[in-house]
Amino acid sequence: MKARRGFTLVEVLVALAIVALGMAAAFTSLSGAANGVIQMRERTFAAWVGFNQLATERLRTGASVNGKQEHDVEFAGSRWHWEQTVDDLQLPGVKRIIIRVRHADDGKAAAGGKPRKASGAYWLATVVGFRGDALLFPQSELQGWDDGGSAPQQPGGAP
Repeated sequence: MKARRGFTLVEVLVALAIVALGMAAAFTSLSGAANGVIQMRERTFAAWVGFNQLATERLRTGASVNGKQEHDVEFAGSRWHWEQTVDDLQLPGVKRIIIRVRHADDGKAAAGGKPRKASGAYWLATVVGFRGDALLFPQSELQGWDDGGSAPQQPGGAP
């Protein structure tokens, strides 16, 4: 009787099981990487919304009003909710502006109809900035800045 060459059914099944485990591990790794990219994209958009609001607050005429404000805004094809807190610092005329951003629907009812808390766990980005009421710098610091690089003037007009 001539010996047959080839794999037995058990060997083929073991090989398929090893390949299946390897493919599952690779799929899990790729899925985790894709989720990480999506989360980073969402956090980046949330930070941009926060920076836009901070720039708007800094460009506003008049002093910033202490307290909280909230608003929804459309950005990058999504609705975002920002919460702004303005408070005084120990420096006279300087205010701290804290802006937290999340998706607009994160604080509303969950799938079960029960409202979710808009706690820190849902905020995707926090932007902190400062705003002062000073409009001019001390003259000794900026004299000559726009006259072609000449030396700053000392009090009394001497260079």
